[in-house]
Amino acid sequence: MDPPAFPENSGRVCQKDDNADGPRRESVTSQTASEFIDSQLKLEADAREILPYSFDACTQPLGSLRQTLFSCLTCNPPPTNPNGDYTPAAVCYSCSISCHGEHTLVELFRKRNFVCDCGTTRLPSTAPCTLRTDPETGTKGIHSQASTSANVYNHNFRNRFCGCGEEYDVLKEKGTMFQCLGLGSIGTGGCGEDWWHPECLVGLPRGLAKAKKEAPEENDDSAPKEDDEDEIPLPPGFPAEDGFDAFICYKCLDSNPWLKRYASTPGFLPPIHKDGGLTGPNGSAAPDVADGTDWEQTNGSKKRRLDDNVEGERESKRMKEDDASTSNGINTTDATSKPKHASIPSEGPRGSFSLFLKENFREYLCHCPDCYPNLVPHPQLREEEESYEPPLSEAGDGANAGGSQGTGSLLERGEAALSNMDRVRAIEGVMVYNHLRDKVKEFLRPFAESGQAVGAEDIKAYFEKLRGDDQAIKEAGGQASSFTKDGSESGGGSGGEGRNNRREQSGMLFQ
Repeated sequence: MDPPAFPENSGRVCQKDDNADGPRRESVTSQTASEFIDSQLKLEADAREILPYSFDACTQPLGSLRQTLFSCLTCNPPPTNPNGDYTPAAVCYSCSISCHGEHTLVELFRKRNFVCDCGTTRLPSTAPCTLRTDPETGTKGIHSQASTSANVYNHNFRNRFCGCGEEYDVLKEKGTMFQCLGLGSIGTGGCGEDWWHPECLVGLPRGLAKAKKEAPEENDDSAPKEDDEDEIPLPPGFPAEDGFDAFICYKCLDSNPWLKRYASTPGFLPPIHKDGGLTGPNGSAAPDVADGTDWEQTNGSKKRRLDDNVEGERESKRMKEDDASTSNGINTTDATSKPKHASIPSEGPRGSFSLFLKENFREYLCHCPDCYPNLVPHPQLREEEESYEPPLSEAGDGANAGGSQGTGSLLERGEAALSNMDRVRAIEGVMVYNHLRDKVKEFLRPFAESGQAVGAEDIKAYFEKLRGDDQAIKEAGGQASSFTKDGSESGGGSGGEGRNNRREQSGMLFQ
C-alpha cells in the first residue's frame, strides 16, 4: 500500500503565531508534507539508535547466557541497610523495556551464565513477564514461575558497586569504572564481575581525584576546562587505559593465587597493589598521594565509562593480525618446547594486587597437564567470550513482527494491522484509505499550484468538512454498512476527545 503521493512542493504547513503582538501572522518557519514525513522517519531512526535491538522476546527460554542485564529497583527496592535481607533479581534487555519500561532500572551490563528472572518468584506477581506465554492458560503474561538456581548475584543487583560498596548515581558519577574479568563469585572469594573505581583498586579514598579536580590551585593553567568536566584523572601508577584490555581484581586473584606468578610477564602488566596508592614502591609512605596534593593525570587517553561499549573497542583491536606461532620471541605452539610456566617465576609478588591484562594474554597462559586444571573453571581465560545480543531493530520490523512496538514506521505498523485483519474488512479499509488519500491530494493541489502555504486553520476547516462526507465513505466501503457506520462514528470525531486530539495536533499533516 503506497502512501499518498504529494507533489514535491505541495502541502506546505505553517503554524500560526498566536503570541505575536498585533494581527495574527504566519511564522517564518514552514514545512512541506515531504519534509514532515522525512522528519518523522528521522525521529524513528534516532529511536532505533538509542534502542537498537528488538525487544519482542524474553531470553529466558534460551537458558543461561552472557547477556546485558538490568536490575529493577521499583519491583525489588533494596533495603536502606546495605546488609539487610534482599532478594536480588535481574531482567534481560527485552523485558527491561517491555515489562519494566516505566520502572527505575540499574544497568548491570554483561553478566555471564544468567537466566532472565522476569516472571519468576524473584519479582512480584504484579509485574509479570508480558513477553512469555503462560503454559497453562496459553495467554501472554506469566508470573510466579520458579526461578533458576544457577544464577549468581552480587551487590551490583542492589545498585552497589566496587569494593567500597558505593551506590551508583548515573546523574552524579563522572569518573571511570572498570569491570573485572570475574574469576569467581562472592561465594568463592571472587567479585562476580564487579565494576571498580580506579582509586579503590590502589587503596585511595573515594572522591580524592574529584576533590583535587574541583579545587585547583590559584593561577593554575591546568584547571579543568568546561569541556573537560567529565574527565577525572586516574590515580598515579594506574595503567594507561589504552595499555590493557582487561583486568582481574585483587579479590579474584586472591582466590586464584596460581595466576599471581604471571604478573610482569609477557601479556601481563606489573601488579597494582591494593595499598599501592598509600605506600611507595618499597613500602614507604607516600603522603603526597594520600592527601591528594600530587595527584597528576598520567595519561590523556579517553576514559572507559560504565556506559561505554567496551566490547566494540576490543573488537577493533582484534582486527589486527597476530602471528599464531611466535610472539616476542616466545614459541606458543611448539609441542616439543618446554611448558610456558617454566619460563616465568615460580612464585608471584606477595600481597593483594590486581592484574591488568594485554589483549594477547591468553597466548601466554600455560596449558600443560599440570596447569590446565586451573583453567577449566574459567573458560574466559581460555578463549574470547561471546555475548548474546537481541536481533537488531531495523525499518520494517514492525510489519514483519506483527506491529512490534517501537519498530517500523507508522505506515508499516498500519500495514501490519491490516495483515492481521479479516480479508474483507482489510480490503474495505484500503478502499477508505485510497478515498481519503485522493481527497487530501485534491485539497493540496490548489496550494501547490499557487505556491500558497497551507495554514493550520485551512487543515482544520478541511477536515471538518471531510467529516461530513458520509456518503463518499459509504461508496468507498461498498457493502460494508456496519464498517462504514463504525468508521464514520469513530473517524468523524463527533466526541469531544477526538476533536481535542486533533486540535492539539493542528498545524501538522499526517499520512
